Formats: sequence, structure tokens, C-alpha cells
Amino acid sequence: MADIALTPAAAARINAVVASEPPGAGLRVAVDGGGCSGFQYEIAIAPAASADDLVIERDGARLFVDPVSLPFLLGSEVDWVDELIGASFKVKNPNASSSCGCGVSFSI
Repeated sequence: MADIALTPAAAARINAVVASEPPGAGLRVAVDGGGCSGFQYEIAIAPAASADDLVIERDGARLFVDPVSLPFLLGSEVDWVDELIGASFKVKNPNASSSCGCGVSFSI
């Protein structure tokens, strides 16, 4: 069982985004200090996993989480959401006690 879930929609979007990247590329989700609520998500394409990353795979897509960010993301779900206001990766984090309106920053 993975500590972080990747939805089918997120996996499909990751596969589409990394299609032109070298083999082994994936999506990196990290937590950094900052943002309007204390912590913020950093989401970016990474060429490969680092040696100490947790790697979650679904339908050929790869999600990388570094060991420092992992405790903040345990139990989370990464999804791809296409809404009227825009399309983006969203982290549904049960550890967050509050988050900002845009969903990019959160507090614990």
C-alpha cells in the first residue's frame, strides 16, 4: 500500500506531460515552508527519481516524493482537476488543518 495515492486522472495527465521527457521522468510533489498558510506544495516535472525518493507508480505514471516532504503528505491523494477556473494537479491532504483559497498552501 502506498502512503500517497495517485488518481487515474492524475496518472493519465502525468503520462501525457512526460511523454516528451526522457524515460524515467515523473511528477515531483514536495512541501516547502512559505505560502500564505505556512507550507506550500511544489509540483514539477522531474527527469528521474532521487535515490531516497518514495516512488508511487500507477498506470505507467511515476510520482516522486522526497523524505523531508513525506511526513507532510502521508495519506494524501494527488489528483488532476479540470475546472472552469483552470486545470491543475491538486493535493487532497488529510494532514492539513487549513489551506488558502487557491489550495497551493496549507497549515498543519
